[in-house]
Amino acid sequence: MIKKRLLSILFFYFVLFQGVFSSETNIYKKIDLFGEVLEKINREYVEEVNQSESMDSAINGLLQSLDPYSAYMPPEVFDEMQTETSGEFGGLGIEVTMESGVVKVISPIDDTPASKAGIKAGDYIVKINNIQVQGKSLSEAVDLMRGPVGSGIELTVRRRGEKKALIFNVVREIIQIQSVKADLLEKNIGYIRLTSFNENSGKQIERKIQELEKNKAVNSYILDLRNNPGGLLSQAIKISDFFLNNGEIVSTKSRKVSENRKWFAKKGDVINGKTLVVLINYGSASASEIVAGALKDHKRAILVGENSFGKGSVQSIIPLKNNGAIRLTVAKYYLPSGKSISEVGVSPDIEVDEEGEEFRIKTETDNQLNYVIKLLNG
Repeated sequence: MIKKRLLSILFFYFVLFQGVFSSETNIYKKIDLFGEVLEKINREYVEEVNQSESMDSAINGLLQSLDPYSAYMPPEVFDEMQTETSGEFGGLGIEVTMESGVVKVISPIDDTPASKAGIKAGDYIVKINNIQVQGKSLSEAVDLMRGPVGSGIELTVRRRGEKKALIFNVVREIIQIQSVKADLLEKNIGYIRLTSFNENSGKQIERKIQELEKNKAVNSYILDLRNNPGGLLSQAIKISDFFLNNGEIVSTKSRKVSENRKWFAKKGDVINGKTLVVLINYGSASASEIVAGALKDHKRAILVGENSFGKGSVQSIIPLKNNGAIRLTVAKYYLPSGKSISEVGVSPDIEVDEEGEEFRIKTETDNQLNYVIKLLNG
């Protein structure tokens, strides 16, 4: 009996470790294959190859095969990214990702060269200064768009509904991000425009609302999240909580069940239950979708505009030994209803599309905002 039991245990471990060894052997074979391919390229390719750049491209290819948001940042790119998060940097003023081998605009930032030139959320940048983007990594494409402040750049863009490519000539500027703007519309509507979720966004919105609330004529609010590519999760939770008295705001689910989290609203509505309309469009992504989705699920706000982008994942910046880093998707967002935002986005309660090539947010050509004003004032 004992002998049979020992044989059973030995057989179990043999099968178990055979699977482990088999898996490891396959990985080592793939690594050997990669080395062989790299050696063949270095010896046989028609032109001399920069081995360091080839390795960077291979690492980036591995990460981008996972999803459009995971990427490798060489030391110089990681250093530039840390500089840019300080709130002032040189560039065009667009948030981008990679899709089908070309650069896709998530959203242009308000009052930046890209926004002023007419670049729109959902545009595909296919050429940069007449250089094809197809085949390049996101970091390589971004490098092509960088340059001295005051210098010009030509972008060739493909846009939904347009048969011909569009050409935009843009001049690079210092990008200063003012994330919160407020205004009083029609003497009774509090208007809050949020362009990104940075570390001060919640405090700024709270201050703007307090100022607007001093006017007793204010009976409704508009929260404008159009062309807001997102930002800090903590600020999305804080801003959602401003308008909710209770209930779940958002949850994240990761590979490790122990790291799954949920966030809930605390009692207190900063606008005291007044009517709230949230404006969204295809450029509303990530943290914007968390706020819009939470307020919609709790029936606290009416959503007007277009379907949002559909970026419902959490990325972590993980530093590497070479002073570079990887941006890796580590979790996904879920709305209070349990729905994932990824690739789906948040749909508006009332769909109102942008009208005309001259459309600009919060101008006379802003038909979406004009619709909401009429909706609120009957």
